[in-house]
This record gives sequence, C-alpha cells and structure tokens, in this order.
Amino acid sequence: MPIPPRVLTVAGSDSGGGAGIQADLKTMLALGVHGMSVLTAVTAQNSTGVQGAWELPVEAVRAQYRSVVDDIGVQAVKTGMLASAELVGTVAELLAGTEVPVVVDPVGVSKHGDPLLAASALDSVRTELLPTATVATPNLDEVAQLTGIEVHDEPDMRRAADAVLGFGPRWALIKGGHLAGDAVDLLTDGTEEHWLRAGRHDNRHTHGTGCTLASAVASGLAKGMSVPDAVRAAKEYVTGAIAAGFALGAGIGPVDHGWRLR
Repeated sequence: MPIPPRVLTVAGSDSGGGAGIQADLKTMLALGVHGMSVLTAVTAQNSTGVQGAWELPVEAVRAQYRSVVDDIGVQAVKTGMLASAELVGTVAELLAGTEVPVVVDPVGVSKHGDPLLAASALDSVRTELLPTATVATPNLDEVAQLTGIEVHDEPDMRRAADAVLGFGPRWALIKGGHLAGDAVDLLTDGTEEHWLRAGRHDNRHTHGTGCTLASAVASGLAKGMSVPDAVRAAKEYVTGAIAAGFALGAGIGPVDHGWRLR
C-alpha cells in the first residue's frame, strides 16, 4: 500500500474533541494524510470554555518531536497552542532544523475568550516562531495581539498582513471571519494577493475552525500543493465543516470534520 503524506501537529489537547490536537488529527484523516502529534499542553475544555490548562515540560515536547521526525519523517508541520515563551522557543528551534513547510497558527485565545498563550510569550512568537513559518494563519484577535492593529475592514486586513509578514513568515493568511458580511480571508506574500470569500452560514457551532483550517493547509502542502492552492482547498473544506457544525453540550459545538463522509 502506498504511504500517505505525513503531517505533524504540535499543539495542545482539547478534551472536548472540537479543537486542538483532536481537531488536527480528524482534519488530517478526512483529507487523506497521516496525522502525527506532539502534545504541548493538556486542557480541561468543553463547549462552554476552558476550565484548566497545564503545559508539558520542554523535554517531553522535544522528545516527542525527535521521536516522530527522526524515525517516521514528515512532509509538513502545523503548530497550535504553545502556551509559554519556553515552549515557543523550543518548538521554533526544532522547526528551524526541519526542512518542510510549516503552518503556524499563533493561538492566543480560545473560541470562548480564554487565554491560551502567556503574554510573556508574544515576543517569542514574533521573533522566533513566525520566522519559521511557510504560512502564518492569525485571526483578527491574534492579529491585534501580535501587531496592535485592530482590523475593521478589508483595507485594514492589508495593513495587518504587511505587519505579520514583517515578522518573517513567507505567507500571511489573515482570517476575516469576525468581520461582518461574507467570510473573507486575505492570503499574501507581500507581492501577490489572494482574497478568499465564502458565504456566511447561520450556525453558531464553530469551535475548532482555526485549528481545522491550519491543519487543512498543512495537509495540502504535504500533498505538494502550492500555498495558494492549499489555502483555497482548506477554505472550501472548513466552509463545509462550519455549515455542518453541530450542537454539543450546553455551549458552542464543533465544526464537523467528517462532513464529506456523511
């Protein structure tokens, strides 16, 4: 049997199964790649929010990464929740020695507004992690955290993208899902621009969208797609997953990672 492309996610666990490592692996399976994981943190999390978070020791993160990369190998890496400056620096160092596409989802807060990144780690994300990225995928809250730019319209998205690119990623994908109107994202490398638009679905169950999109982009890159093609395919997949999102628990339910299989 042919070996599928291999994608590694370096992220935290979501015990409710809608985001984090769980969402990443579901996305990778749905898109036909083999998902592997480096766990950086454990959260107690459900549809109403994050009740607790515990980061893993740096040695545990480094050992997981080396175990997978040195034996199995990878075609792409995706990063999510890294929690602390020490973990950010460690992961950035590991990524710098791995010559494959890297998708950085600079996770700062959860869907419910719970902090998932220490304020002291922001400088490390800017100066150490983002320079390793093939694609950085901040949402508007994360853009504000990283750059200080408040995005209210599409021209603001251009300014935000320029600011994010200034930290060193090859491409910036500014996710405009929090703006009014259609769900519009901007992908740019500073030279070419790609505006990706999709109709907005009237569905509040959108937990895990950021993790899912970044994992879908990494899956496309592992298959050999160009960055624009990987992002377009990821946007299409996530839009369908949002449309099929379902109620779970008392709060915000997850997107449906298996919507194409149902």
